Amino acid sequence: MQTASFPRRSAQTQGFTLGAPRNFTVARDGEFVLFLRSSGGRDRANGLWALETATGTEHLLADPARLDPAEEVSAAEQARRERARERAGGITGYATDRTGGLAAFVLSGRLFTADVATGAVRELPARGPVADPRPDPDGTCVAYLSGRSLRLIDVDGAHDRALAEPDEDSITWGAAEFIAAEEMSRHRGYWWAPDGSALLAARVDESAVGRFHLGDPAEPAQQPAALRYPAAGSTNADVSLAILDRSGTRTPVHWDRSAFPYLVATHWSAHGTPLLAVQSRDQRTQQVLTADPETGSTRELHTDTDPHWVEIKPGWPAWTPDGRLVRIGVDEGAYRLFVGDEPWTSAPLQVRAVLDAGSDVLLSASEGEPAEIHLYRAGAGGTERLTGPAGVHGGTRGGDVLVVTSATPDDPLTRVRVLRGGTQIAEIGNHAEDPGMRPNIELRTAGTRELRTALLLPHGHREQDGPLPVLLDPYGGPQAQRVLARQQGYLTSQWFADQGFAVLITDGRGMTGRGPEWDRAVAGDLAEPPLQDQIDALHAVAAERPELDLGRVGIRGWSFGGYLAALAVLRRPDVFHAGIAGAPVCDWRLYDTHYTERYLGDPAADPEAYRANSLLDGAAELRRPLLLVHGTVDDNVFPAHSLRLSAALTAAGRPHTALPLPGVSHMPTDEVTTENLLLLQVDFLRRNLPS
Repeated sequence: MQTASFPRRSAQTQGFTLGAPRNFTVARDGEFVLFLRSSGGRDRANGLWALETATGTEHLLADPARLDPAEEVSAAEQARRERARERAGGITGYATDRTGGLAAFVLSGRLFTADVATGAVRELPARGPVADPRPDPDGTCVAYLSGRSLRLIDVDGAHDRALAEPDEDSITWGAAEFIAAEEMSRHRGYWWAPDGSALLAARVDESAVGRFHLGDPAEPAQQPAALRYPAAGSTNADVSLAILDRSGTRTPVHWDRSAFPYLVATHWSAHGTPLLAVQSRDQRTQQVLTADPETGSTRELHTDTDPHWVEIKPGWPAWTPDGRLVRIGVDEGAYRLFVGDEPWTSAPLQVRAVLDAGSDVLLSASEGEPAEIHLYRAGAGGTERLTGPAGVHGGTRGGDVLVVTSATPDDPLTRVRVLRGGTQIAEIGNHAEDPGMRPNIELRTAGTRELRTALLLPHGHREQDGPLPVLLDPYGGPQAQRVLARQQGYLTSQWFADQGFAVLITDGRGMTGRGPEWDRAVAGDLAEPPLQDQIDALHAVAAERPELDLGRVGIRGWSFGGYLAALAVLRRPDVFHAGIAGAPVCDWRLYDTHYTERYLGDPAADPEAYRANSLLDGAAELRRPLLLVHGTVDDNVFPAHSLRLSAALTAAGRPHTALPLPGVSHMPTDEVTTENLLLLQVDFLRRNLPS
């Protein structure tokens, strides 16, 4: 039997991610570890699993194939998955009570609970479609979203009632607005009080947010969707907070929302009153406030300022058990952990996230080498690294049980170890399919800026075999790091290499892991520094590896990478000979407020920054082959971007190729489109970078 091609297998396995465990929770004082995982490498439907730590035995608590064999995804759930970059199906998220003994989840807009100890799964007669269910701390009821309302239902299925309902069509209770979910990594809009007596809930009013209309040209009978989209310089959603007790009584939370309109993060634990992180529109000032649950009044605890922007880092603010504020701040050239007023970490450690705050603090951080991410335990007396081999490591902690995920350059699968008191007691199985390919990764530093790069050559290639056309395969924009010490993330690049290319991936200025100054090197200019870093890395690596043919250089990318690919062939045809731009941001005035204004400011105050970073004004300069690819229902980078660039190219008489993907949003997920899109790109590159 003929083996399926890599593009087909990659499409079938969603990049060999299906079957891998994820979303870990330590439950019932370390007796169980909960997680999501599908049954195998080609099963898209995640189930809810429990590992019994005493025996290492895994149990399938909730099987989507049994509970809901014909999954139906609501429009609201589809939008949530887009914001979370969720490609799988089945159970894509869950929440538990305080002990982890009761889990709540959604299938096809229906609400289910699972008793972790007994394995009993029950559907509750909630008003559908249900989204984001969360049990109260004691496991007596479940809060959930339905439509634009925040509701409660008892765990026995009784007393389904609305806790907060909108009085206008533009208002939503309990959900994260688009900007929070897309740009701040805040995917929720309500939080239980630690004693379960009340909830802190967001009220989102989108009445002043402009509408974008999105219709699929391939389906002319369908009505275009009117979406509230806050484009750069326009009005954002109005976000406020209220304390809601179980009877529905509201106590508004007061802060200066005109000065600090962005609600970045919240924290409510038994160790203190609610914490809010709020940010100014220009993102140069961020405050941590504490709120009085009785009166709704707030008090400032800490303020960060920055001449460019205050970077959002996951996991803070938080309280320690003894009531000290946990935060990440910029100091002495590093992102440092502060507990109270004391710094608990120092350079060269760059803190990426707070994972758990107890008597010590569990951190994700990089130390000297941004391609490696490790777990650290920080305390007043110092910092201890918990993960050994080079790689990308993550963790989840509950009491003395620590779940460690490890992806390394030597292993095609991510390993998940469960430790108690530092000793491994179990390993959670990874059912992802083996790619059958080992990326030929050469991690390097290039040029005077020590740019982190990954070079991938065809398997079996020797220098005497002759020069290779070069394919740059970057993301290249702020934060989304690609050059990491692991095998995952390089498989498609290696496949391109095996088609006869030298593939080069570079993380330039603005990329995370190298500190505040590096992050802010793109302030006011998203075009020149990222593009110049790609060129400098290319030339530096080619100077040491003569098999790279600088007379045949292509570039491909998606989203910001698509912008960078189009920018490369427009502005530097002396370096780049062909470009593939997938879902590119072509006109930054059409992209969202929080992301765009962070880097380019207010378009009304600095229109020149937007003009200088746009692809449209330079359309007449195109001299190289360019392939534009865009999903017709992309609600993140709207199809208008590629259409406007195509129109500008046509008006300038510049030939180009445009490939629409009917029915596809920002990320293709179906097998046929995903497979053939890779094949079409290789064909384009071979035709335009001939041997």
